Amino acid sequence: MRGREMTLSFPPFTRAVVWLLGINTAVFLGLLGFGTRSIIEWVYLNLGLVPRMVVFHFAVWQIVTYCFIHAGFWHWFGNMLGIWMFGSTFESSWGTRRFLELFFFGAVGAALTTIVLSFAHILITPDVPTVGASGGVFAILMAFGMVFGENEIMMIPFPFLIKAKYFVLILIVVTVAFAISGGGSTAYLAHLGGLLFGYLYVKFVPKRGLALGASERYFGVRNSYYRWKRRRAARKFEVFMRKQNRTVSGTFDENGNYIPPDDVNKKNGGSKSGWVN
Repeated sequence: MRGREMTLSFPPFTRAVVWLLGINTAVFLGLLGFGTRSIIEWVYLNLGLVPRMVVFHFAVWQIVTYCFIHAGFWHWFGNMLGIWMFGSTFESSWGTRRFLELFFFGAVGAALTTIVLSFAHILITPDVPTVGASGGVFAILMAFGMVFGENEIMMIPFPFLIKAKYFVLILIVVTVAFAISGGGSTAYLAHLGGLLFGYLYVKFVPKRGLALGASERYFGVRNSYYRWKRRRAARKFEVFMRKQNRTVSGTFDENGNYIPPDDVNKKNGGSKSGWVN
């Protein structure tokens, strides 16, 4: 029996992955090259995630902008590697829009988790800035383990393969252990928030995605409102005609559309006047 061959192939640079890598890298290099101490402090306090600023000063943009700022080379490199290695698979399979939804769903969810737990003084206080794309990256990792759990990945630099679902399980255990220990300056709350919201996205968000689902919901509610208005107008018209001792020479369907008398008994109601949705 022949042994299984181990091949090394790199994922493609898909469109949204390139966008995320480019924006994060530009910000990182900009701060590295031109960021004085005062500039970096300003960026952290105004564009990083500071829970007190978000809650009491309505700096809501911070729940997004924080994920484009990184504190050091390895922080930036690790997150960019995760976006590329795992995000490209999602974008190739799900499309650009849904992949970006997943990333920002995780990033915003991680920010909200950090804000809530910071005011409970769990591992962090409301005045401590949080930066980095880890929330979005960990959402991608969790989703990868759920959707592509049987895929095997290489544990670089170790030369062996492991199924994605086991890799994510190990990642969760390690993240929880470090979060409980409170070691270092790493924002493990953001990691846990990203894992949670990655799970929620895959489990509960429709396959069409948030944007399309919300759009369909909006138009459904809007059309229901217009149908209610037409039915209400039809009833008012019938009441008005009765008060005038007159009858309506026709009828109205369940959506409030007027049906001429010649079309009442025709198949499918005949031709209808008025609005049709």
